[in-house]
Amino acid sequence: MVIKILKKLLQYPTITPKDHNIYEYIQELLPDFKALMSQKNEVKNIFLYKIPKGYGEKEAFAMLPHCCFAGHIDVVPPGGDAEIPKTFLESLNSTQHNITKGKWEYPPFVPIIDNGYLYGRGSQDMKGGIACFLDALSKFIQTNQQNIIFSILLTSDEEGDGIYGTNYMLKILQDNNMLPSFAIVAEPTSDVIAGDTIKIGRRGSINGTITIKGVQGHVAYPQKCVNPVELLGANLGKLAGYNLDEGDSYFEPSKIVITDIRGGIETTNVTPDNLKIMFNVRNSTLTTLEDIRHYVDSILHTIPYTMVLHQSSKSFITQDSDLIDMLSQSVQQEIQVTPKLSTSGGTSDARFFSEYGIKVVEIGVCNDRIHAINERVSLRDIESLSKIFLQFLYRCNDLQKIL
Repeated sequence: MVIKILKKLLQYPTITPKDHNIYEYIQELLPDFKALMSQKNEVKNIFLYKIPKGYGEKEAFAMLPHCCFAGHIDVVPPGGDAEIPKTFLESLNSTQHNITKGKWEYPPFVPIIDNGYLYGRGSQDMKGGIACFLDALSKFIQTNQQNIIFSILLTSDEEGDGIYGTNYMLKILQDNNMLPSFAIVAEPTSDVIAGDTIKIGRRGSINGTITIKGVQGHVAYPQKCVNPVELLGANLGKLAGYNLDEGDSYFEPSKIVITDIRGGIETTNVTPDNLKIMFNVRNSTLTTLEDIRHYVDSILHTIPYTMVLHQSSKSFITQDSDLIDMLSQSVQQEIQVTPKLSTSGGTSDARFFSEYGIKVVEIGVCNDRIHAINERVSLRDIESLSKIFLQFLYRCNDLQKIL
């Protein structure tokens, strides 16, 4: 059943933020779930939920544990010489989506099984994970008494700006007193086999731009110039590659990584008017935006400079949690592997759940072909992950202790 679900999901060319009515199919799989939808600037989100029998909605959300499975139905463009439906191509802005030439073995939106793998854009990131929790929830609801609230939150804008996606929907849930107690985001987290890695947190991402002010002039008269390169001087070594903290058992050190330095007019006889330095810090929970500001100022406070900092995502950690224990036990039961607990990788929508105080972890299929040409997922991974989710749902009968 789970392979059938995934093959159907892969047929929808849901390049951000297009949904192509995929939510209608998902609702058909869970006909007993109620739906709350939002749409903003072409981004469509859906929240499906089911409360146990004998409870009113307000009563249930106020009293019961609430387990939410989350994900995104949008995918990145296939790239390459992929065959894309003509009507869909007409709706694309090719400059925005950067469709390039390459080779797909199979059309990216025509799911094909070959040698134990299912090919298609989104098979790993992340319709594979979505198919698994849809299958597990469908089986559990049909055959078991429900004692907690189960829900699903899906967005069509995770691969895009993410402004009107999960975070936007969580605000709506907060306003309606429907926020989950804990959440599982089915991002592709695994290395060798589905379930071998659980993401229990993520580093944040802070971008910075430093501009050092100078006075442009002729190199023959350096006394009439103020060269910003000379102002920076040896201080560059105090910025580039500097660890702002020492890290801990969950995170690597938060490092200043300089990504671009530029100034001048590309000539050898004119000093630059200013020098621009761009950098990124993938920060742990030990370092904040203000820590970066204070450190840079301690290095550059004697020279004329300005700095702009922007935090695109915040770091978070879920630790010492029964949620992690139950999910780990489910993995061990199904694949006889103790999952690694990790905070590696880039950002994901899990960060939004954390900002609302929701315990959140991520677990999914392998990620060796995400965003790549010929994206594919192992059939073994899909079958295993669905069973892991089902085992987790069984353990959800005793979730009061998580709250």
